[in-house]
This record gives sequence, structure tokens and C-alpha cells, in this order.
Amino acid sequence: MSAAGSSLSVFALRLGPGQELLSSLQAFVQEKQLKAPFIITCVGSVTKATLRLANATSDKPNQVIRLQERFEIVSLVGTLNTEAHLHISLADKEGRTVGGHVLGDLEVFTTAEVILGEATDLHFTRQMDSRTGFPELVIEKRLEQT
Repeated sequence: MSAAGSSLSVFALRLGPGQELLSSLQAFVQEKQLKAPFIITCVGSVTKATLRLANATSDKPNQVIRLQERFEIVSLVGTLNTEAHLHISLADKEGRTVGGHVLGDLEVFTTAEVILGEATDLHFTRQMDSRTGFPELVIEKRLEQT
């Protein structure tokens, strides 16, 4: 297990209709040169999404679903370093939910109100983990302070 404490910076963003959520967040992280960013909370809506479902393993092809209808974002969580690791839950017009690992195509319908945090004393990277077959989070103390 890796664990470390840190001070926190908070950023608030609002994305508008037609913007792609994942790439917009990654652009913000790059612009602000954030080293240990993560999602605190997000509400809003999307008109489409591409998600990887939970059955992926290193030796089994990923099951990907492409959704194209109006959804409310009921949860968005994860880390936003260069190789973002985000999970989302979406509710359809009947209130049914679907969720998974965000691959992209999260096109904002009306709004996406996102609160980002950055652990200002840490640096997030990813390294391949032979136990899981996936690049997993590595948490390091930041050498330089922002």
C-alpha cells in the first residue's frame, strides 16, 4: 500500500455544451502544470460517453460500450495525471445507472461543474504493475514545491 499526506489546492471549473469532459480536464491540468490532480466532485450532464466495463484483465479484451443519449452525471471520481484514471456513473431518463472506466467521448449536454483538487506536496505517476497487468498509481513526495 502507498500512502502520503499533503496540503490541498482547489480549482472550480464549468464546462459548457459540446465540450468533451476528459480532454478539457486534461488540458486544464496541463495548463496549470498540476502534478497530483484528482476529482473532488462533478455534477452535470452528457449526451454521449465511451466506457470500459469492469471485466477487463490484462489477458482479456476490454469490453467497451459507447452510449449516445442524455445522461445526468451522478458521480465522477479518479486521478488526472497524464494517464487519467477516472470512473463515472451516469443516470438515464428513467433513473437507471451505468458506469465504468472513462475512455472519452464525454460530450457535455448542458453543463459540467467540476471541482478539482491537487495534492500540492505529492506527484502522481503510473507504472506497469505485473500483478494487475495495468499501469497503476505511484505516489511520490514532490521534490520541488509549487
